Amino acid sequence: MTVTRTETAGSAWAPLASNIFRALWIAQLVSNLGTWMQTVGAQWILVEQPNAATLVSLVQTATTLPVMLLSVPSGVLADLMDRRRLLIGAQTSMAVLAALLAVLTATGHTTPGALLLVLFLLGCGQALTGPAWQAIQPDLVPRSQIPAAAALSSMGMNVGRAVGPALAGALVAVTGPTTVFALNAVSFVGILVVLLRWRRPAADLELPTERPIAALQAGLRFIHAAPAIRRVLLRCLLFVAPGSALWALLPVIAHSRLNMSSSGYGLLLGALGVGAVLGATQVGRLRHRFGPSRLLAASAVGFGLATLGAAVVPNILAVLALLVIGGFGWMASMSTMNSIMQLLLPGWVRARGLSVYQLVFMGGQAIGSLVWGLIAGSIGSVDTLLIAAAMLGICALSVLWWPVRVSSIDTTPSAHWPEPVLVFEPAPEDGPVLVLANYRVPEENAGEFIEAMARVGRSRQRTGAMEWRLFRDVGHEDRYVEAFVVRSWEEHMHQHQVRLTANDELAEQRVSEFTIGEGPTRHLIAVGPPDVTRVRRR
Repeated sequence: MTVTRTETAGSAWAPLASNIFRALWIAQLVSNLGTWMQTVGAQWILVEQPNAATLVSLVQTATTLPVMLLSVPSGVLADLMDRRRLLIGAQTSMAVLAALLAVLTATGHTTPGALLLVLFLLGCGQALTGPAWQAIQPDLVPRSQIPAAAALSSMGMNVGRAVGPALAGALVAVTGPTTVFALNAVSFVGILVVLLRWRRPAADLELPTERPIAALQAGLRFIHAAPAIRRVLLRCLLFVAPGSALWALLPVIAHSRLNMSSSGYGLLLGALGVGAVLGATQVGRLRHRFGPSRLLAASAVGFGLATLGAAVVPNILAVLALLVIGGFGWMASMSTMNSIMQLLLPGWVRARGLSVYQLVFMGGQAIGSLVWGLIAGSIGSVDTLLIAAAMLGICALSVLWWPVRVSSIDTTPSAHWPEPVLVFEPAPEDGPVLVLANYRVPEENAGEFIEAMARVGRSRQRTGAMEWRLFRDVGHEDRYVEAFVVRSWEEHMHQHQVRLTANDELAEQRVSEFTIGEGPTRHLIAVGPPDVTRVRRR
């Protein structure tokens, strides 16, 4: 399963023509500024504490660890409930928590433990927000503009990364961290105002909403049966795990090795942000010219050079230049992987798939930051960054074994299965459902038929089948039987009406090229076995 190159088509600024997208994009840009200002303020509170390297790295862990706990459940919620209400609730909670942190700091009650606890709770809000925000893109802009909308969202995040740390560094130096925490609380207001004014059209649902546990299992089955998505998740982990070292240890490097103040640390983060913004403007052209695998390799090399420079280069200007390169590489890598995920995932499972991507991305940062902080506490920050830089070099080389391949896929919904003929209407919870389909295949087509059916089997599993097998009928020379099991009649109806795509239809059309006839498809509902013990006693 692979992706198209439609992401390069159309204007990069076209989504801003949508009033609601433009308003949300501006509001989120302001919120991103506040979030990055908060990060700098929090890290600078801890930088002079005992065991500073470990405590500072825990800031990244506290804000990203919640993703490991809530990302996938958040994706399920974003696919099942009203995303606007979910976003309003999460943003309101985060505004209250940010205001609480400002009050605690102003009154002198921000201990390292209290700070990390509030940051953890704010991270819970971010975990709830991430999948829902990405999943509402089709509600804001036409489908053809979704890649451009995703790129603009990434650009907004990285503008915040470029400007926020520099502003925070200056404010912390002049007024202390209380001001940046208060400004972060205010930054949530814009998003709340836009969401409250947005009237999202009510969904016209003909099927009952999926049950949460069943929806979670369906999402995980989809990813398990999608090799291209699993490859993107692997590449994300290989890059983020060593890449998190630089983000976690940069404040210690700024304070201890480069002898910089909080404003200097903000300047270093700003250099990474500037590189990320530059990357956002060029990544589409570079991906189209060089392909995703080579771009991912070059991005790992660029971020590895920035990590190496932070560890050993004595000249601050040279370090800043390398950090710009690193920011470019970070943005190019993240944007490439995110856009591929967006294009691979059909609408019915988009939030769940993106939540797993977010889990790998943010979870890799959380665990990586903790591990690198502990290593730095033992062997020092410089040697730790040298190890991380070497691992990024290995990440670049790994595309030789685990490349990301690109070709065409169409995730447009396609309800092409005929409705089953019923003599009675099963209840939604009835099941499991066994589906049997018969095929007549000439002997000379058998090999190609079996190969084509393997693709169909992955389609069945992505769309809901718990089990799938192809059988050959020993009583007929040219007959094959496809059998797959779906958990319930309700889920099979979702498979019929919601989950199939044009790509699945193409897979089935390929199979028909090698058959000379198909029998009627049968649907069997499991029934409870008789009480054997009671029968024997009678």
